Amino acid sequence: MPLAHFLTGANVPDGHLALPLLHAIPPIRGRAGPPICRPEYYLADRGYGWEWNIIRVKAMGVKSLLARPGDNTHGSGLGKLRYVVERTIPWFKAWRRLRVCYEKTPLSLIGFHTLAAAMICFNKALRS
Repeated sequence: MPLAHFLTGANVPDGHLALPLLHAIPPIRGRAGPPICRPEYYLADRGYGWEWNIIRVKAMGVKSLLARPGDNTHGSGLGKLRYVVERTIPWFKAWRRLRVCYEKTPLSLIGFHTLAAAMICFNKALRS
């Protein structure tokens, strides 16, 4: 499920957003006790796996599953963990308004992305 998202230009490398996305995840309430403020693992696309991102994620107390630069292995293997990241992109593309950018201002595009993320989370919770 999409827990956080940012809107940037197409020329911004993915690795610049690794830490801001991790910090943008809101506290998750669940069982009794304090809310969970950080995820247990951080799994992202290969573009996020910069060495300083891996070091900082580990310093925050989160286990990093980011691919190291120059590591040519296939990661977790097809269909084990990697599909969780890749399946979210088509979920956003299922919303016709987001397939092609018709919006003139970044604020309205962010609003539609936030609405799509909320609907994806709602549908996921409804099915489980």
